[in-house]
Amino acid sequence: METLPAYVIEAEGVRHAYEGQNGWVRALENFGIQIPRNEFLCLLGPSGCGKSSFLRMVSGLMRPLEGEIRLEGKRIDKPGLDRGIVFQEPALFPWLTALRNVAFGLEMSGMDKKVVNDRAAEVLRIVGLERAMHLYPYQLSGGMKHRVAVARAWALKDASLLLMDEPFSAIDAVNRMTLQRYLVDAWLAEPRTVIYVTHDIDEAIYLADRIAIMTPSPGRVGKYVKVDLPRPRDRNSGEATRLRAELTETMERFSGQ
Repeated sequence: METLPAYVIEAEGVRHAYEGQNGWVRALENFGIQIPRNEFLCLLGPSGCGKSSFLRMVSGLMRPLEGEIRLEGKRIDKPGLDRGIVFQEPALFPWLTALRNVAFGLEMSGMDKKVVNDRAAEVLRIVGLERAMHLYPYQLSGGMKHRVAVARAWALKDASLLLMDEPFSAIDAVNRMTLQRYLVDAWLAEPRTVIYVTHDIDEAIYLADRIAIMTPSPGRVGKYVKVDLPRPRDRNSGEATRLRAELTETMERFSGQ
């Protein structure tokens, strides 16, 4: 029986730069990280620190200028169905119902149609959309569209990794908390490795097993913080408040470097 690597994602010596308005910007420099199986990791940091760039490299949509990123021990060089991706905008197919949007990726993988439908319906139930699965995107609220996008990525059972790039940043505070709760419910129901990009300290505390705090450009992991709070989490507990203060102080210190 094949032994799986301890780390789902390993990155070593990653460098990335892009051309900005005032010349080249060093997004990542000598960036490295190890992410164990089924960990919910939040990459926390300000805009421009390379969080999204790293996520796109893990997705296979972009390659580092230097260094290497490995998934399950194999170098990433292209996209694949072993990774689910959720970006800031849901990007649903407007001509398909919620159920068919979730089923789309499963159908592309060649699964039997009944299995596809059962799986899509199952994941929509997990994210609280059992009564909306036959509605079209124009009939859904913004928060519901984001839940469909999460369900679509989560439905791929062969995807050992879910990548999320600030998926709830454009949602109002109350609905954002609801979406975060549904995401945690999905992760608890079907654990898998999650890399979640955010600049929101409270969001990271609510979601993460571990938080990697990024330094400003060029981006590196400046500090890891373990989140040992029981789930479901009380956002206003004394320990959450203490952790919020620690993370705020660390990010302020990094921004002043």
